[in-house]
Amino acid sequence: MKTAVVVAAASIAFAQGLKVDYDCPAADVDSFGLSCSADEPCAVYLELSGVESAGAKVFVTGNLHTDRTTLYGILLASEDGGKTWAEPMARLRAATLEQIEFLDFAHGWISGQTIEPLPRDPFLLITTDGGKTWTRKAIFEDSTFGSISQFWFDSPSSGRLVIDHSGQREAYQTNTGGESWELEQKSDHAIALKGRTLEPSLRLRADGKIFHLERRGEQAWEPVATFQIHVADCR
Repeated sequence: MKTAVVVAAASIAFAQGLKVDYDCPAADVDSFGLSCSADEPCAVYLELSGVESAGAKVFVTGNLHTDRTTLYGILLASEDGGKTWAEPMARLRAATLEQIEFLDFAHGWISGQTIEPLPRDPFLLITTDGGKTWTRKAIFEDSTFGSISQFWFDSPSSGRLVIDHSGQREAYQTNTGGESWELEQKSDHAIALKGRTLEPSLRLRADGKIFHLERRGEQAWEPVATFQIHVADCR
């Protein structure tokens, strides 16, 4: 499923920020238990968490939320270096999308978890076709509290991740590209994964009203795109 977000020239994006579409469907207001009215509307915000590139493609992860409730995990993608954007997959209800990593032009992973209201049921989104399609894979077979604090892959099949269970950390490894995981280590202290140490070429920066996506230049960070933080008021 690919949904257009906002298609705009980069010059317009830098001035105003791209605005993610959210029309406050009545079903969401009811099911999420939002107390919204004309006098006291429920503001909906975009929060961006991770960014990664694969050639000319750029991917940004995040979520839509109110002051009290996480609504949807969201993935934004650009195939032209950040000039235009779309959503390559349906939004994930009551979830957040966070770290994103591409190993090459084809293989990529995104970490996420459900928020109801505590983090639970951590999962990965996996792509093998450069982000055209994504498959959701749960880390555990049974419902479990916890979130993915970090992960990295050193090949299309081999990777490691760390789960944070309310202070206890567990390290897992996979040889199936994230399809299945085996426990390696438990600890009451932080577990550091040994990953790549390259300086990031892209970064996200918020200024209160706008998220700025920037690319590392020779002498300074250069603008790529901007996104409005406040996206809707539900009444």
